[in-house]
Amino acid sequence: MGSTATVTVEQELELLRRPLLAYCYRMLGSVTEAEDAVQEAMVRGWRSAEGVRDREGLRPWMYRIATNVCIDALNDRKRRALPMDLAAASDPHGEMGPALPESTWVQPFPTGAVADPSEHAVSTESVRLAFIAALQYLLPRQRAVLILRDVLCWKAAEVADLLDTSVDAVNSALRRARAVLARARAQAPAAEPVDHALLDDYVSAFQRFDIDGIVALLHRDAVIAMPPHAFWLRGRERFGTWLRVSDVGCLDKRMLRTEANDCPAVAIYQQSGGKYAAAAIQVLIAREGRIAELHTFLEPALFPHFGLPLEIPA
Repeated sequence: MGSTATVTVEQELELLRRPLLAYCYRMLGSVTEAEDAVQEAMVRGWRSAEGVRDREGLRPWMYRIATNVCIDALNDRKRRALPMDLAAASDPHGEMGPALPESTWVQPFPTGAVADPSEHAVSTESVRLAFIAALQYLLPRQRAVLILRDVLCWKAAEVADLLDTSVDAVNSALRRARAVLARARAQAPAAEPVDHALLDDYVSAFQRFDIDGIVALLHRDAVIAMPPHAFWLRGRERFGTWLRVSDVGCLDKRMLRTEANDCPAVAIYQQSGGKYAAAAIQVLIAREGRIAELHTFLEPALFPHFGLPLEIPA
């Protein structure tokens, strides 16, 4: 019977892997670090799972472990950011500059990994890039309190128990976290769903490298960011200028559709040695019927996290 019970606990732990991944991503701002954190939490859980007699307590127990792993990872580390958080808008005639370390940037997250059927009506905004970037302004424990209370809708007493603190301390931390988050998000306008026709037109124009066609689909004040470079542009005309003077159009490209942070995204492949090699994950955010933000993550290492191949045939 001991063996059967162990298998059952392990199965229950596996059911928690995906919601824990979304939680750790919100805490850490990195899909790579989130996967490492969840794996570490799972290893700790597997080692001690037989000691959890109350199965109802398995979820909060695993969230406690994952929270501690994330807080340990966040201690003495600079916050992750988007290029707009670090520098003024770039000159479209200028150089992109050096690539900064991966740990500098908020990373995109595959939308399919966000869904957690055990949570109730979790807001899609809670995984948008602007929200994840704003969370980085919070101290680690404040971040945990806000995510558990405002995103996952835990009760204050449950969060207090998880963090070994009082309900009053949780409520105080939540008030401070909300105030910091409000200031950080003040400049981030609400996003809209990108309709399929707009996305079709964008993919078609991009693959043809039709610069005028690309620019026409952008919002007048569109923001275009390109991590791991601090280079970013504001305004569709400036982006059009950059496309014309840069070498971005020299190589043939192909695009596969995906989703990131509950927004449409495309995986960009560029021709290389008779094949198309992974080049970037591009996240599209719309406003007023136009593409308002293009976050182009020039990180091929992200492709496996989205279930995407590193190469496709020509």
